[in-house]
Amino acid sequence: MPENPTVIVEENSSPQHVLVNVFLRGGADGLHLVPPIGDDGYHRSRPTLALSEKGTLPLEGIFRLNQNLEPIHKFWENQELAIIHQAGTPEDSRSHFEAEDYLQYAGKSGGGWLGRFLHLTKKPTAGPLTAVSIGEHISDSLQGTAAVSMRSLEEFALPEKTEGWQSELAKLYATSGGALGRAGQDTLAAMQRIRKLTETLRAEQKDPNRKTAPDEFTDGLELIARLIQADLGLRAATINLGGWDSHYGAGVLLSLLVPRLAAGLANFGARLGGDLKHVTVVIMSEFGRQVSENSSLGTDHGRGGVHWVLGGGVKGGKVHAQWDGLDKALMTYPSDVPVKNDYRSTLGAVCQHIEPTIDLPRLFPGFEGAPLPLYS
Repeated sequence: MPENPTVIVEENSSPQHVLVNVFLRGGADGLHLVPPIGDDGYHRSRPTLALSEKGTLPLEGIFRLNQNLEPIHKFWENQELAIIHQAGTPEDSRSHFEAEDYLQYAGKSGGGWLGRFLHLTKKPTAGPLTAVSIGEHISDSLQGTAAVSMRSLEEFALPEKTEGWQSELAKLYATSGGALGRAGQDTLAAMQRIRKLTETLRAEQKDPNRKTAPDEFTDGLELIARLIQADLGLRAATINLGGWDSHYGAGVLLSLLVPRLAAGLANFGARLGGDLKHVTVVIMSEFGRQVSENSSLGTDHGRGGVHWVLGGGVKGGKVHAQWDGLDKALMTYPSDVPVKNDYRSTLGAVCQHIEPTIDLPRLFPGFEGAPLPLYS
């Protein structure tokens, strides 16, 4: 086989900001992730499931962090993590499918909200790999833009159809000139970087001294981090962690899921290191759970949950909430944390931080609220 063609591409003068959307599919229980330990109503409503101060880590005021999230508590202490409680959609839906659609499309305009964001902020120098969904399918939030789905780098490669095919293709693009030639050269350069990255990952996976056991979520976030650092022009990525529908035996179920979430995010931050300042991670779920535990030692579909914003200059160390308490008289029927922080207020703040001139009414049609004060 001939040597791979060498394509020289100018490096970006400054790193692009990357927006990563982590979706906790199934309705994550915000009161279990960030419990209001100082609220008596919380303990009365969950005589079995309520966490104690001993099983949590300090945050702000009445709020504590589930101790299984200890690996990401350092982001809070470094003021790189903001928590949005009572977060959700204004639509009162308890259907996973409907509520997820509200979050992914964020309005009646065409495409998903993340696709609209990329379209509204598109630059002529956009790279060859603008958006990626980790998994089998492209996230609905990315509908309307050029995105690819992948589970591994092996799925993203140009085949060597005939001997010297890529070399000849490189020569063709080099002499073409114009936008087409530039785009072709950028793509081939990206494929070279991905090829090298693939070889590195294969070698690491075969290393007998590898300490971490394989985990689909952690590995997916690690792949996103590698793509960011490979300078491929990535601007947005999505990944799911499913299984949060805790109707039955919530304590056992969440004791398995919460550590996976923490481990994946902690590894992601460690892999990026100083590059985390050019990345914003938004963690969301379609809705929260009811305050009262049910007879199956679980929690049913509710309204308000917890969303998170990590990295990227966020003014961390803050729990955004308008907390009146969890007495039954103050809760939304039948036993819900009321939604007081519209998810578009969170996303609007993030998108405005990345691109200050963005047209928020076009990004979120029909939304008249204001972005949350997540940044200095």
